[in-house]
Amino acid sequence: MSAPEERTLAEEEEAMDAVGSDEDGGEDMEEEGEAQRKVYVPGMEPLQPGEELEMDRSAYRMYHECQTGAPCLSFDVLPDSDGSGRERFPLSMLLCAGTQADTALKNRLLVMRMHNLHGTEKDKEESSDEESDEDEEEDEDKKPQMELAMTPHYGGINRVRVTRLGERSLAAVWSEKGQVEIFDLRPQLEAVHSSAAMAAFVSEQKEASPLFSFSGHMAEGFAIDWSPKVPGRLVSGDCKKNIHVWEPREGGTSWQIDQRPFSSHSQSVEDLQWSPTEATVFASCSVDRSIRIWDIRAPPNSMLSADEAHSSDINVISWNRTEPFLLSGGDDGILKVWDLRQFKSGRPVANFKQHSAPITSVEWNPVDSSVFAASGADDVVSQWDLSVESCDAGARVEGVKDLPPQLLFLHQGQSEIKEVHWHPQIPGVLVSTALSGFNVFRTISV
Repeated sequence: MSAPEERTLAEEEEAMDAVGSDEDGGEDMEEEGEAQRKVYVPGMEPLQPGEELEMDRSAYRMYHECQTGAPCLSFDVLPDSDGSGRERFPLSMLLCAGTQADTALKNRLLVMRMHNLHGTEKDKEESSDEESDEDEEEDEDKKPQMELAMTPHYGGINRVRVTRLGERSLAAVWSEKGQVEIFDLRPQLEAVHSSAAMAAFVSEQKEASPLFSFSGHMAEGFAIDWSPKVPGRLVSGDCKKNIHVWEPREGGTSWQIDQRPFSSHSQSVEDLQWSPTEATVFASCSVDRSIRIWDIRAPPNSMLSADEAHSSDINVISWNRTEPFLLSGGDDGILKVWDLRQFKSGRPVANFKQHSAPITSVEWNPVDSSVFAASGADDVVSQWDLSVESCDAGARVEGVKDLPPQLLFLHQGQSEIKEVHWHPQIPGVLVSTALSGFNVFRTISV
């Protein structure tokens, strides 16, 4: 199966609305006979017969959606050379993802280059035919584009995490084969930046060959993370409760993996996160409802633990880059913030129950230490700001007074959302993957 060289990203047409939008809240009444628009809050009240959700485009600074064929359970943002802190449209980005196709042979490891991403504009007023023609030409120029380089991979891909090691971009891949594989993404990256390289890439299509692989886990898994402090250092965890640390060998083409696992968990390890400040420290969460902190200098047991951190499986964690906070989400639908200075107490410093189904992904904003995003099996992506106090909330939208003041935004429109990431180089931009495809957006709240 060859990858098309170019696809058009269509803006989302699915119906949705947003908390925190800048509507007039009832001051301007619609024409007699038309129902008044109001904010819909997921989980608070069911839609009545005849009611429909409609996306409020003014609540987004940017919104695009795309599909890649088979759905992707996991993805990661590839760093690019366009610099950090960029906000001027049009924007571009690189993503690496892995598919969960209906058969093992149909899966792909893919690199996407999205570009010509423009912001969401307010609807233009009616204009003359001449102006309309100019607008159509302008709209054509503003169509977002995507180049997609897909490499066959036998087996569904559970999780993908990327890093830079020297001049190379590497992807660590957990798959249903029960192996962790490392792939050099150079061929895919060359293909998405050059039509000639893409043509050659497609003509030579063959199954992905890993740079390195490890089958010592003896079971499949989902948990994996690259160290932000030591290039090439990796940690991986499996569904049999075992965790292994990988040390890159000189040259970065192979890894030394201690066969003795870190093994304090009693059930499946669901997520792993390296400390952003301490090179030898990482955190884990598990089906056994515990969160543990480890130091690779003191195997095989953890140094700290919160044993009943959630009331059910803990699915995901995220370590704040600048503050001693750890964020967790579980099958109980609860988001919890842990102060690592008080971790031994076993009590979080904040918890939020806004999602009505298991949490599938959490991540702190890479540039604003008080902001985080989460996704749930309730098909909602939520944005939060811990710096907001009750007295700072200002005027609340009518009918949603029971929402926590720290909740900034509820984003809808996708089905079975699996993972969400902030773009580290483009402030405020979120990317989410779901059964229905990818969303790329920035809200007015962040």
